[in-house]
Amino acid sequence: MTSQELSGTTALVTGASRGFGRGIAVALAQAGAQVVGVARNGARLEELRGQLGGSFTAVVADAADPVAAGHLLDEYRPRTLVLNAGASPLPRPIHQQTWQTFSRNWDVDVQHAFGWTREALLLPLEPGSTVIAMSSGAALRGSPLSGGYAGAKATIRFIAAYAAAESEREKLGIRFLSVLPQLTPATGLGAAAVAGYAARQGVDIATYLEGLGPALTPEQAGGAVVGLAADPGRDQGAYLLTAAGLSPVQS
Repeated sequence: MTSQELSGTTALVTGASRGFGRGIAVALAQAGAQVVGVARNGARLEELRGQLGGSFTAVVADAADPVAAGHLLDEYRPRTLVLNAGASPLPRPIHQQTWQTFSRNWDVDVQHAFGWTREALLLPLEPGSTVIAMSSGAALRGSPLSGGYAGAKATIRFIAAYAAAESEREKLGIRFLSVLPQLTPATGLGAAAVAGYAARQGVDIATYLEGLGPALTPEQAGGAVVGLAADPGRDQGAYLLTAAGLSPVQS
């Protein structure tokens, strides 16, 4: 596994302004890629550009907009595409959700993954390209305080698998993978979830975190994504991501 596979190539990361997306953008730039970061928060993108300099291009756009997906893939033709954008769910049990809050992650996360994946297949991206969809460990275990979040993330995993099958059938040479990060307090979304589940169990946050084990960081997520993108020998499929690293998810 070597970052030489990425040096001089273009990588595009959605949801690049914070959390895992920011960590992934930084890691890809450090591996030698020219990174295009897409997010709605222009100020945070500018902060990241200040950190990464000329290796980073900031694009203020709604990643769930299918028109933006088409335009940006046409313009940048990335070798590596990381689909990380998503909405923060309302942290309440199911009976305290409305259909609008319950379905929020379907409207944003799933629509975003579907739109970019579709465009990657239609264009298509160049043979040897890699598309990595960020799902969640909640796709395997559920998330009862997050409305439709777990189901949405499970569907993102399915979308990546379906696209992988189409790439193989059409001999496009594009790899499609999904990454399922464990719950962590190191991102804004994760910190809110940790607080909610700790309260639900009647324990303090520190006690709850002891049960989770070592916390996954955005930097570790970035390193894991670089490893997947830089290693063409990695099979298509889904990978669980913890602080200990990546492990294939068995079907």
